[in-house]
Amino acid sequence: MTSAADPKSIIITGGGTAGWLAALILQAEAKRQNLPLAITLVESSKIPTIGVGEGTTAIFRGLLQSLGLDEAEFLAKTDATIKFGIRHRDWRRKGHVYDGPIDDVYFLADKVPNGGMWIDNYCVAAGRSVTEPHIFAALMAKGKAPVAEVDGRTVAVSQFHHAYHFDQAKVGAWLRSKANGIATVDAIVEGAERDPETGDITALRLDNGDTLTGDFFIDATGFRRALIAGEMGADWVSYADALPVNRAMPFWLGHGDGEIPSYTHAWAQGAGWMWQIPTAERMGCGYVYSDRHTTPDQAQAEIEATLGHKIEPRNDIKIDAGRLSEVWRGNVLAIGLAGSFLEPLEATSIHGTLVQLLLFAHRHLADFCDTNGRDAYNAAIAEQVDDFRDFINLHYVSERRDTPFWTDVAENFILPQTRERLERWSRKMPDASDFTNNLGGLPHVEELLHLPVLDGLGLLNQQVARAAMDRDKRLRAFARETTDYLTQQAKTAASKALSHKEYLSRLKAAH
Repeated sequence: MTSAADPKSIIITGGGTAGWLAALILQAEAKRQNLPLAITLVESSKIPTIGVGEGTTAIFRGLLQSLGLDEAEFLAKTDATIKFGIRHRDWRRKGHVYDGPIDDVYFLADKVPNGGMWIDNYCVAAGRSVTEPHIFAALMAKGKAPVAEVDGRTVAVSQFHHAYHFDQAKVGAWLRSKANGIATVDAIVEGAERDPETGDITALRLDNGDTLTGDFFIDATGFRRALIAGEMGADWVSYADALPVNRAMPFWLGHGDGEIPSYTHAWAQGAGWMWQIPTAERMGCGYVYSDRHTTPDQAQAEIEATLGHKIEPRNDIKIDAGRLSEVWRGNVLAIGLAGSFLEPLEATSIHGTLVQLLLFAHRHLADFCDTNGRDAYNAAIAEQVDDFRDFINLHYVSERRDTPFWTDVAENFILPQTRERLERWSRKMPDASDFTNNLGGLPHVEELLHLPVLDGLGLLNQQVARAAMDRDKRLRAFARETTDYLTQQAKTAASKALSHKEYLSRLKAAH
C-alpha cells in the first residue's frame, strides 16, 4: 500500500481529452484519499490534436462539478454546446424519426417501487412515446437551453444533468489550463525499459534523449497504443462481426442562421449513418459506413446528395472496432481510444473513459500491485465495452431492406444475444433485472437508455404492456396521472427556457 514514506508516481503518456481527464481525476482522488502521488503527463507539441466533434453523456457534467470546474466557463471557452439526447433519423425506416433523451424519469422510484418502469409501461400500452414525460425531449424539440430567465436571474429548468458536444482539441487544451500541480514533459515516447523479472515498465525513453521513471503508467496514446500493445503486448478483441461499419469520413459544416441543435443527430444512410455534432461555431460531422457496400468516393457522393451541397472530407479513416483483452496489464492501464473503439453512435468513448478512470481511482489508486483487483477490473471493463457493443448492435434492428447494406445487416450482423433479448422482450417489458452493472454503481447502458431505442424502433409489445397495466389498476392510474403531469411540466418548462443559441451567446459575452 502507498504510504507517506513511500510516495508513488504515475506517468500519463498522451494528452488530449483522455490524458488530461486522467490527470485531473487521479489527482483529485489522491487528495481525497490523502495519498502522496506525483503525476507527470507526457505529450508532444509535434503531434497535433484534431477535433472532429464529440458528444458526452451526463457523467461529464457531474465530473466538472466534482472537480470544482465552472460549467459556464467551460461552455464559453471551448465552444461546447448542450446535449439533451440523440435524434435518430431513418433507422427504423426512411422518413421515421425518434429521440433518445437522457434525463431520468426513474427518479420516481423512491415514491412508487419501479415508478419509472410503470411510466414506460403505460406509455407503450397507451400507444404514446416513452419520451413524452421527459423534459429533455421537450427541450430538444424546441431548441432550448437548460435555463430560463426569472426576475433577471438565470435559473435551471430541470433537476437532471445534461451532457455536452465539443471539439476535443479545445477541451483538451482547457483541461490542461486547469491542471495545477501536474508536471508536463513535451516529448514523444520512443520506447520503454522493463523489469526483466516482472515485465513491468520501469522507465520511458523519450525522443529528447531523456528517460522518465515511474511506478505506474497510463496509456492515452490513442490508436497507437504505444505502451499497452507496443510494450505490454495486450491483444485486440475485434467487434467486426457485430458492428457493420468499418470506415469514417469526418467533415465540418456551418450552422447557418438557424438555431443550434441541442442534440446529436444520427442519420441513417444507404451504407451506414451520418453523425452531426453541433459545437458553438460549427457542426462536426462524419459518415460512418461499410466499405463492403460502398467506396469512399461513392460515400462522399451519397452524403453530398443527402445534404444538397458539396463537403470537404478531412480524412477517411479505417475503423477497427473492438477492445483490448486487458486494459490493465502489468503496471500499465490503457484508457480512451487506446483501450477500445466503437462507432460514435451513443457517445460511449468519453463516457467509458470516465467510468474506467473513476472505477480505477476509487478502488485501485492506493494499490497498483493488487493482481486480484486487476483481474476483476479487467473483467468489469471488458463487460462494460461488450455491453456498449450490444447496445449499438440493437440500433441496427431495422425494418429497412432498401439497400444491400441494410439487407446484409439484417441477415448477418444482429447478434445472438440481441435476438435473444428481443424474443424475451416480446413476452415481457424490459426492467432492471435484464441488465447488470459491475461498475460499482457508476452509470451504464441499462433500461433507461434502452427503452427509447426499443420504442423508437417499434420493438416493444403493446399487448404485453397493456396486460401488465391491467394487473394493477392503482398502478395504471398512477402511471397515467404521472405521465400526463410530467408531459405538461416538460412543455411548460420548454416554453419558458432560453433558446440554446441565445444562452450560448450570453455565456460567450460574459467570458
